[in-house]
Amino acid sequence: MNAPQLPRVRPADIAGRHFSTVIIGAGINGVGVFRDLALQGVDCLIIDKADFAAGASSAPSRMIHGGLRYLEHGDFALVAESTRERNRLLRNAPHLVRPLETVVPLSNHFGGLLSSALRFVGIERAPGSRGLLVVALGLRLYDLLGRRQRQMPNHRIERLAPGDVQLFRPGVRWCATYFDAWISHPEWLVLELLGDALREQPGSAAINHCRLLGSEGHQLRLRDELSGEEVCVSADCVVNATGAWLDRSAQQLGGADSRVMGTKGSHLVLEHAALRQQLGGRMAYFEAADGRVCIVYPFLDRVLVGSTDIPVDDPDQVRTEPAEVDYLLAVLREVFPRLSFGREQVLYTYVGVRPLARARADQPGQISREHAVVVEAPHARRAMPLVGLVGGKWTTFRALAEQACDAVLQQLGRQRRASTCELPIGGGAIAAEPLQAALLAAGLDAARAHQLQARYGSAALPLARRFLAEDGDLALAAVPGYSAAELRYLCRETGVQHLADLLLRRTLLAIRGLVDDALLAELAGVAAEALGWDIARREAELHACAAILRDQHGAHLGPRPASAGAASGASAWPLEPISSPIPT
Repeated sequence: MNAPQLPRVRPADIAGRHFSTVIIGAGINGVGVFRDLALQGVDCLIIDKADFAAGASSAPSRMIHGGLRYLEHGDFALVAESTRERNRLLRNAPHLVRPLETVVPLSNHFGGLLSSALRFVGIERAPGSRGLLVVALGLRLYDLLGRRQRQMPNHRIERLAPGDVQLFRPGVRWCATYFDAWISHPEWLVLELLGDALREQPGSAAINHCRLLGSEGHQLRLRDELSGEEVCVSADCVVNATGAWLDRSAQQLGGADSRVMGTKGSHLVLEHAALRQQLGGRMAYFEAADGRVCIVYPFLDRVLVGSTDIPVDDPDQVRTEPAEVDYLLAVLREVFPRLSFGREQVLYTYVGVRPLARARADQPGQISREHAVVVEAPHARRAMPLVGLVGGKWTTFRALAEQACDAVLQQLGRQRRASTCELPIGGGAIAAEPLQAALLAAGLDAARAHQLQARYGSAALPLARRFLAEDGDLALAAVPGYSAAELRYLCRETGVQHLADLLLRRTLLAIRGLVDDALLAELAGVAAEALGWDIARREAELHACAAILRDQHGAHLGPRPASAGAASGASAWPLEPISSPIPT
């Protein structure tokens, strides 16, 4: 079965063990390295102080893109790499990564021409409104750089007829259209990578809620964040993949500690049927009056809006502030003046901290999104080499992991024996039989078959057979689209330690605004039964999860709004809307 199956391992289970490589940080970049090293036959331990993918990896704009705006800074190599990796993800994880038609509203011919030219030669200047010529040139280059491996449709530019009733603000004269991609459930792709790695290299281990305390010689001291127990393991090499926490982790490992800076990106998820309908499946990519680039696109049955770009000192102390909500809503009112926007439409907020290479720049948006791998030699305090991952972004995780893996292999004196370029991820593997028909033949109705296929890809069939065998895959009363058997699988085999792990990262219930008191109670009951929690632990988990939803995500618990119930529909297996395949 190619669905994630993560053995339940705690730090005490690996006390005293030796690993060829220990990876600190189980976000997308660290897990990418874990999977690549497994393919090379390297036994690894990967740990994270929180849940798998709990940091910035669970809080992107959920775009898989080439970085159109990076062209203004002359980052051709980065855009070429990003478009290649975007195309690979469309092939290797088609169940989670899908095409996204994108439209850019334009109001003038020459806007941004001078500032773009100056930035291209290295003279930074705050961007003005980008006009037709700048965008047309950028999109032509974007098409050329993205042709390799899989050709996306070329861009097009359409002139709007005078008097056309349109979605955007008055004065828009053209709309440019091009294609990128989006990912429906980034946290699940991280879990699939972990599952693939552990199947390939059973001697490896993945542990969440496990904190690095320090290093001495070949020893690393770790703490179980659930029990407080401390253990030691040894390693020949260490990889620091902690993103915005890179410098803090480097201090604990006796490495250089001034390589990254963090900027936070806040996003809103709206219940706005009129906007979602008028977007028609497309993303709008536009500039606010202050020059900040923003995006808005249909996300499942909601609308996703992003994002801010604000420097932060402590990545552990970030949340979407009320001023950011007001800013993003004001931008929407500016760009879509025919629609109304208010805080009551905000179902959910989330924020991630981007780990950017430290640089001097007037605006965070001017800092390059390039990545680098830095190798530090052993020294008296740390007897093994330290490989640090600096910068990076979601789209290019595979390329960064490949570069880091090669650095680790060099330190270990080993050779690469396999490539990840064309390797399917988890449920992205081609099913052995027509999947939809096989799911129906197994006993599912059409809605449930569609739902499981959208979540798990080719892994849907073995999972469906398992759920049916356990309890008939009966739908739960208050948890839209889930059976107890499915939730038990998620709890027992994907590393769930807290109720928030299950709700926020194993499902899309929270981000879709479907959480109410009844859902939390039923979810906590299933998790308690699956994980052996007593009544006190179940209540503690329920209250802790509710606090996270309110304080960190702006969720309003209580009775589910009628609109949210309508989104679920009358079926026991409501569909989670997805986009169509790549158009021709």
